[in-house]
Amino acid sequence: MEADLLVQRLRGAGLTPEAVVPATGGVVALAALVTVEDGRRLFAKTLTTPRPDLFAVEAAGLRALTELGAAPTPRIIVSTPELLVLEAVEPRPDDTRFWERAGRTLAHVHTTATGTRFGWRHDGWLGRLRQDNTWTDDGHRFFAERRILRWLSEPLVDAAFDAADRDALERLCAALPDIVPPQPPVLNHGDLWTENILATPAGDPVFIDPAVSYTWAESDLSMVWSANRPPESDRFFPAYAEIAPLADGWRARMPLLHLRELLSIIAHDDDDWGAATAVREIIAPFARRRPGKTGPT
Repeated sequence: MEADLLVQRLRGAGLTPEAVVPATGGVVALAALVTVEDGRRLFAKTLTTPRPDLFAVEAAGLRALTELGAAPTPRIIVSTPELLVLEAVEPRPDDTRFWERAGRTLAHVHTTATGTRFGWRHDGWLGRLRQDNTWTDDGHRFFAERRILRWLSEPLVDAAFDAADRDALERLCAALPDIVPPQPPVLNHGDLWTENILATPAGDPVFIDPAVSYTWAESDLSMVWSANRPPESDRFFPAYAEIAPLADGWRARMPLLHLRELLSIIAHDDDDWGAATAVREIIAPFARRRPGKTGPT
């Protein structure tokens, strides 16, 4: 059984599980909440398919968020190629005060952990697929090539879209300098959908499962804005803006910047809820028009 593999690897790391409760929601690892013999509650995950640097990259991302941006992340207990063990965190309270604190926390990261180039010191992972973090001086080029067009070569994305769709995506990318105002590179969590914002025992926000890089702040914001957020999270954005003012038109850019996540969902074979349809709606204004039609050409 897969749970036995996790227990075996925990014991190999010197941890004796007393209780193991499987966790759900991930696409890469076998994960569980574990109580060990000294009473500590831990979160542990292991890989059934080898990806030798995945946990090292995740641990480095957690450390970067804390050391560079002072963001709360779970303490790392064990990190090996086969096993990642973190201190356990708590479910998120969906109240407005929590979301205000989360917004200010992310704004602090974005205003203190700033860079001079777009990318990261090594490539990373988004889910079970590689994230290209090659350093680039141009933010529009970085987002176009590393965060949108990068997905077109994935087999499931290639199958989901025809030539006209791909052409529209490429035209959108070419238009990015006219759509997205110049923004500096800042440290991004990189996968900040609402399920990756949990809580400390005291009820403060804590960030998990990062895919870090230096890129536009609005890229992180688009994940919070677009990915299945509760109504209480509306307070996240004005609280964020108290520390890091938002540029005019930011709301209109949120779906566009979320394209990267939608394409990733398709590439991971998780399109049950219509990610491909959402992509087509976003890129529709950039489709080539027949003679007599209006719109981008």
